Amino acid sequence: MIDSIATLDRAEILQRLAGIVRPEQIDTDEQHLKDASVDRFKKYQSVHGIHDAPTPVAIVNAESTEDVAAILAFADDNLVNIVPRTGRTGTEGGLETSVVDTIVLDCSRMDAVLKIDPENMQVTVQAGVPLQRLEDELRLQGLTTGHSPQSKPLAQYGGLVATRSIGQFSTLYGAIEDMVVGLEAVFPGGKVRRIKAVPRRSAGPDIRHVVIGNEGALCVITEVTVKLFRYQPENNEFHGALVDDMRTGIAILREVITNGFHPSVVRLYSPEDANQHFSHFSKDKCVVVFVAEGPAGIVRATSEEIQRVLAQHPHERVDPALIEAWFDNLNWGQDKIDAEKAVMLRDGQLGYTTEVSADWSAVGDVYDAVMRRIREEYPYAGDLTMLGGHSSHSYQTGTNMYFVYDYRIDCSPEEEIEKYHIPLNAIIVEEALRHGGSMVHHHGVGKYRTPWVEEEHGSAFAIMQGLKAQFDPKGIMNKGTIFPEPGAIQPAAADPDTTFGRATSGRTGA
Repeated sequence: MIDSIATLDRAEILQRLAGIVRPEQIDTDEQHLKDASVDRFKKYQSVHGIHDAPTPVAIVNAESTEDVAAILAFADDNLVNIVPRTGRTGTEGGLETSVVDTIVLDCSRMDAVLKIDPENMQVTVQAGVPLQRLEDELRLQGLTTGHSPQSKPLAQYGGLVATRSIGQFSTLYGAIEDMVVGLEAVFPGGKVRRIKAVPRRSAGPDIRHVVIGNEGALCVITEVTVKLFRYQPENNEFHGALVDDMRTGIAILREVITNGFHPSVVRLYSPEDANQHFSHFSKDKCVVVFVAEGPAGIVRATSEEIQRVLAQHPHERVDPALIEAWFDNLNWGQDKIDAEKAVMLRDGQLGYTTEVSADWSAVGDVYDAVMRRIREEYPYAGDLTMLGGHSSHSYQTGTNMYFVYDYRIDCSPEEEIEKYHIPLNAIIVEEALRHGGSMVHHHGVGKYRTPWVEEEHGSAFAIMQGLKAQFDPKGIMNKGTIFPEPGAIQPAAADPDTTFGRATSGRTGA
């Protein structure tokens, strides 16, 4: 917890807010405020009604860019911490309130689709536009954004851009940074800045990337223009295969991608993770999944290449209909979140994921090292009910690895995060960095990966610090997110001990 440096007390902040926006835009419901103090990083504590982060002063529901500008001007003048949010699907603590008397600035009511432009293949939306709603509207016109994260039923555009989101069809359409062509954002002091939408620019550094991925630590995104693509699901072709080990699967993925082909879905599951999703055919083997998408000719050529590469490796073919059925049920809506909560309360069981990325030559070593360390070194490995991983986003130079760990909780809800989630997350991050990869592939840094942010960037961290100093000199924007801040997270998370008592100090690999 970080003490407030605001020049106003809690009552005065509320009084002043009432003069900036309409009363119905200010939410002070006690339960709403508690829920707003955390995100899904602390989902087990939250479902048990435990909220140990500072309770915000209020949730302010902005309805326009002008509202956002007015709130940020007020906050900057009075040193009030701001946590921006839209879809509330964050998983890394980026929405957690680390500072006493924080204002949570919610842009979900800014939900207008401003312009669909089929000629120039782009669409402009406000920050609170739900991705699912936009996709449903676009598909009626034979168009798509190509963006489909698992949180698609709940995610909104401000959060997608702020966390540098990626979707399940990224190998074909790209990640959010490949899709954004222009945007509007509001910086501390209420400064509104627009970056125009053009096909490409070469007028200095690409300043879109000051905003994309900033996680509310620099500014608040209010409007976004993204690319559009043709939507041609009738051409989709599905491919699946069983292989004996992860390195064979990685080799298959690498060959398809580096030969210049871009299936929309490119995945590899470890046997443990595969058994969660494909138990009806996985046979305790690794599962490779491809979906070829787009114009018929491109789909045909991509499918031929997938089949050619698979033929070079020992494998067992999977019925495409089984892959298609899985493909039709990829996303997590509120129904699945509610079901997960019920399991947490009823059974005391929980599942998390930590994702990283690495070069083709290193990702197999990262996977092996993580699995070995957790199985051999983690003292509560016996509580794990599943430990596995999958690759789901591939590139010319490498791929990601999504580690998945489920566990049976043998402690109080207050102790869960430090006994299980924090050390498991830390081992995965350490091994990614030790092998030259990135500690985070998507979802953002939040607050709980800040212990490694300097190691992640190395000498380039000075550039990051320069951005913070330039755009948020008073430090009012989402303190403790991306940029490490003493007190933002508990000591066990700020300096996780993955030696488990075998050494006297915290992080290995630092």
